[in-house]
Amino acid sequence: MDTFDIFTPGRTPTVTLVDDHLKKSREIFEDALRQGGILVNISGPSKSGKTVFVKNIVGGENLISISGAGVDAPKDLWLRVFHQIGTPVGVSEISENNTLATLGGTTKVSGTLFFAKAEASISAAGSAGTKDATTVSLAVDHLQLLIKELSGTGFVLFIDDFHYMGHEVQEAVARQIKEAIDKGVKIVCASVPHHSEDVLRANADLRGRIVSIDFDYWPAEALRQIPVRGFAYLNILASEPMLDKLVSEVAGSPQLMQSLCLSACLEMALRERSAVQKEVPELGDFYSNVCLRTAVVTDYSSTLEKLQEGPKTRGTDRAQFRLKDGTVGDVYTILLRAIALDPPNLHFRYSEIIERVKLVCERDTPVGSSLTGACVHIAQLANDGLARPIIDWDSTEDVFDVRDPYLMFYLRWNKPRL
Repeated sequence: MDTFDIFTPGRTPTVTLVDDHLKKSREIFEDALRQGGILVNISGPSKSGKTVFVKNIVGGENLISISGAGVDAPKDLWLRVFHQIGTPVGVSEISENNTLATLGGTTKVSGTLFFAKAEASISAAGSAGTKDATTVSLAVDHLQLLIKELSGTGFVLFIDDFHYMGHEVQEAVARQIKEAIDKGVKIVCASVPHHSEDVLRANADLRGRIVSIDFDYWPAEALRQIPVRGFAYLNILASEPMLDKLVSEVAGSPQLMQSLCLSACLEMALRERSAVQKEVPELGDFYSNVCLRTAVVTDYSSTLEKLQEGPKTRGTDRAQFRLKDGTVGDVYTILLRAIALDPPNLHFRYSEIIERVKLVCERDTPVGSSLTGACVHIAQLANDGLARPIIDWDSTEDVFDVRDPYLMFYLRWNKPRL
């Protein structure tokens, strides 16, 4: 195994698979699958390890993973399943000459279930024993086909990003999910925390049939085990202060920790296990170079450019403030610099934003209404055109959330710096 097999951002890890803190969640998950007739609903923030958790329990060969993104009807979802398992699906037209017969129920064609609808045109007189030319159009019942293909098998259907679907589509999908789990199909849904109840709201009849597992960003000790295990395997020694830095930097994301550790190895030119023990450097620019290397593969440059510019002005230039680094900037530059300060965080109350803004500005700071307005506009600009929000401003609670740890990392480490 080389370095790329040890630290695996975007893939399921082996050596650096850490799940001790998820033992209880694993038990709940496994029991729900064994019980049957239960929908497992997993909620957790982006990059918190939901998919890896499911895949590690079920096994990659048994997992059918699809996304709710771009789904306009239940059949769109189930077609993605059929594509993965190789089930032929289509609409067929069959022309045949037979005595006139009543068509209905189901017809078997190439191993696929169809519901038949028929239009018949009679070419002969229609007397007994004459031949009729009949054209039959066959349409797939996707739900029944899903049940036929998956019920009683070892497959687990993982519907990620359930919240991406529109409300009406969610309702239709939730109704079909209920029927599918009733008939033995194992289904897991995943969503972000603020949409954790979408599937239940879509179909109240699922109440009592859902087991919810709530994920959060990982605790420090669990995150720490990723570099500890990976570095040990590669014969690398990292000091406690260096491990503390790595844990602090990733803001609870195991995937980002995998990225950062991989960058550290590459910065040390270690692409496989070292024959002699190597120490992670603590002097000079090593740590900054590791973070800059990681930021290169975390490209939010176009998003950041939009956020720095803010919304278009209407003939009046924004107020400029002198900053402690000797430059000047408007409220958008100041807000972005403030949330990028140490220590890394993804969740900011208004009072904390005010304190961080004071650390950025030399003397005068933007007024409160200007800051809250900037929070609103930055969230709108960041999320515009995206299927899922990456920044949220809760005006009721005055809370600013960065929902993607990679975005926060890029704000802190992009080059040139903010």
